[in-house]
Amino acid sequence: MRELAYYEAKFEALHEIMAADRRVHLINGTFLSLSPHRHVFQELAKKYGDRMHSPPISELSFCGLAIGAAMAGLRPIVDISTGSFIFEAWPQVVNEAANALYMSGGQTRVPVVFHLFHGLRGSGAAQHSASPQAMLWNCPGLEIVLPSTPRDVKGLLKAAVASDNPTIFVDHVQLLDTRGEVPEDQGPIPLGVADVKRRGSDVTIVATSYMVTRCLKVAERLAAEKIDVEVVDPRTLVPFDLPALLASLEKTGRLVIVDETHGSCGVAAEILSRLVESGFDKLKAPPRRVSTLDVPVPYSPPLEEHIGPREDRIAEAIRSVLR
Repeated sequence: MRELAYYEAKFEALHEIMAADRRVHLINGTFLSLSPHRHVFQELAKKYGDRMHSPPISELSFCGLAIGAAMAGLRPIVDISTGSFIFEAWPQVVNEAANALYMSGGQTRVPVVFHLFHGLRGSGAAQHSASPQAMLWNCPGLEIVLPSTPRDVKGLLKAAVASDNPTIFVDHVQLLDTRGEVPEDQGPIPLGVADVKRRGSDVTIVATSYMVTRCLKVAERLAAEKIDVEVVDPRTLVPFDLPALLASLEKTGRLVIVDETHGSCGVAAEILSRLVESGFDKLKAPPRRVSTLDVPVPYSPPLEEHIGPREDRIAEAIRSVLR
């Protein structure tokens, strides 16, 4: 099977999506942040320039524009770029897009995709390194997608654009050069279907986004210690594939959640709560979570490294649930 970089798979999906549906419009940005690969966006612009829009930098206004366009029948994809910038558009995303279906008695759909990059990226500092998906998960009415591989980003982006609901599509810049197999005919990957990225029998790691890659490295290293780790990627937070995670927990009996949002009220906290609530009888040891420490993200590279879900913190958590 052919192999693509994550950014190549994402742009292949955008090409195919725009070719298949003239209702799809791209608003703002390059969908690659400041990546050196962002020139590929120009190839898209040459083919579909009449459906690509670069408004003034006002997240509140262009997210509102996209929501209105979606209500009128289009399927806009909005590049908010840096995850922290969605805070500027909060009233439109969480108070309008998320509530429209409910407040209209089911008469108004908002098929818009808000794309953003989250997480620790190397001296992004506090205002450019946020992972707002935990806050967004607290807002009913939004679907939330977190791809971790080239195959997943292509399939999940197709599914997100096809959805009739407002969807938050969360990327990680550290994934852009990740390479992996992508079928030529990769179709949509249904939202709400988790994927076992590595099979094992001793402990279940539930990991999201870039943490999937990091946990797979830790799992390979621990294999030398005769520790057999299973890595499960939920791929979407809303909808959430709880049965798949419980099935893995039933097999291993031990659980570690690894995610890059902050510890308090973060994604790991919510996943852990759901699994303990439904699968407490399956646990052979107290579960652990590895998250970003509860401080603003520092600019200093050593400090940034210190607060994140480092490989040594993940490995220590795995060993602790096996003692």
